[in-house]
Amino acid sequence: MVKLAVIGLGQRGSGNIKTLCSIPDVEIVSVCDVYEDRVGKALKLVTENGQSAKGFKDYKDALNVAGLDAAMIFSGWQNHSEVAEYAMEKGIAVGSEVGGEYSLERCFELVRTQEKTGTPYMFLENCCFGEEELLATSMVRRGKLGKISFCAGAYTHDLREEVAYGIKNRHYRFENYRHRNCDNYPTHDLGPIAKLLNINRGNRIVSLTSMSSAANGLAAYIAGRDDADDTMRNAEFLQGDVVETLLTCANGELIRLHLDTTLPTSYTRDFTVRGTKGSYYQATNSFFFEGDKEEWTPWKGAQNVFNNAEQYREFMPKIWKNVTSEEREKGHGGMDYFCFLSFIDALKSRREMPIDIYDAATWMAVSALSESSILKGGEAQLMPDFTHGGWITRKPADVTEL
Repeated sequence: MVKLAVIGLGQRGSGNIKTLCSIPDVEIVSVCDVYEDRVGKALKLVTENGQSAKGFKDYKDALNVAGLDAAMIFSGWQNHSEVAEYAMEKGIAVGSEVGGEYSLERCFELVRTQEKTGTPYMFLENCCFGEEELLATSMVRRGKLGKISFCAGAYTHDLREEVAYGIKNRHYRFENYRHRNCDNYPTHDLGPIAKLLNINRGNRIVSLTSMSSAANGLAAYIAGRDDADDTMRNAEFLQGDVVETLLTCANGELIRLHLDTTLPTSYTRDFTVRGTKGSYYQATNSFFFEGDKEEWTPWKGAQNVFNNAEQYREFMPKIWKNVTSEEREKGHGGMDYFCFLSFIDALKSRREMPIDIYDAATWMAVSALSESSILKGGEAQLMPDFTHGGWITRKPADVTEL
């Protein structure tokens, strides 16, 4: 039995309790949040799912419960690493929610702590377990797309309500959007690409450059809200509506990331892979191969390839080929469930974590580096090698069997 502490009980943390309780041999024994009402609601959820836990306001108290095996950290961006380091120092395995880090030093300190303690750590990037992302990765592993030259991804998500009402709803994004301008949430788009390109395992990110648009979206949104208070109306936001980041890799690939959270839009991760034999486009769920002829009309698009990825389900990883309707209901279409399950399975079997400390540091560093690049007019920033040269000989490893 794996005994868990759940730290951070906002929308994300509380929403994951049911999923965690559904994993075999998992018991939630402590929950923690700085707000008492969230703790009370979480304890009720744990009880409703047939378990019993203790509630705390201080994460150190929550991590000092006897017999604790692991901590799942879903707190705000600003203290993911702080809580993770405390847990690792105590020998408590860590599953950490995603986000961008505030400085390179924080990334280095996280790596140093894990290397010093040897405590297992997994970065819980659920999109690495996405159905489309893993199918495209499986096709790449089989050589179907040839040699990869370019990948792209996006976090395009209308978060205006969540950010604007952040003070009222006690959400950390409000202050972040007031004081920072960067790719603040790079890992949903970068994570699957980094795994596909074997970043930190035979390849590495060398540099990045970022540029930002003006910050118009939130002010316009708030101006149109009758219930906006003075704090909202008087706020000045630094975070640009659109941030574009280009990353170069040691093996020659180019990666483009797109952050777009404060303008009216539909959600997309826009995962794209371009190779010498073919391409994959998540936007249309389609593969396009060498020799395919595009049957295109201005009002219909390329109808012969639209949604044709369904034809290649034989290459789908096992977890998605055999997915049940019940599993699809366990968070983000099942991605959360498979992500959390992989953490628990690796912990129980003492296997290497599928998304490790070097992945976490590299992906989170994009936020700090993009902030510097934007401040310097798009000046290129060098990505540190958090593996200390280990990327040269570390063997590739996918998050699941392909």
